[in-house]
Amino acid sequence: MTCDEQDGPGSEVRCPGSEGPWIVASQTPPCVLPLCNLQRGRVSRILTVMEIHFTPEQEAQLTQIATQEGTDAERLVKDAAVRLLEEDARFRAAVREGIAQADRGEFIEEEEMTARLEQMLRS
Repeated sequence: MTCDEQDGPGSEVRCPGSEGPWIVASQTPPCVLPLCNLQRGRVSRILTVMEIHFTPEQEAQLTQIATQEGTDAERLVKDAAVRLLEEDARFRAAVREGIAQADRGEFIEEEEMTARLEQMLRS
C-alpha cells in the first residue's frame, strides 16, 4: 500500500522509494500515517504519537547509550529530536539573515573571508 492508498485506522503504509525502517504516526482518532504524508503537509489533525522503528542493532545502541546516561531510550530519542529541531530552526534563521544581508549588499571581500576562516581554524 502506498501513501495515497490508506485503508484507514490501523493500516500501515510504505513510503514510495523508502527501503529503511518505516516511521508511522498515530493520530486522534487513532490511525496510521507514513512519514511521507507528514512531509507533504497532508496531516490535518493534531499529531499525538509517533513511532520510530529502528533495526535491532540501532535499538541496542540506543539502549546502551541511554543506560550510560542514566535515562531510557525513549527519553534519549526525544531529547535528540528536540535538539535536531532547535538546531534546524537556528540554521534556517541564520540562512534567512544571510540572505537578507546579501539583499542589502552587505558582503565582505574574499581576503577578509579567508582571514576569518584561517582564524577560526587556528582557534
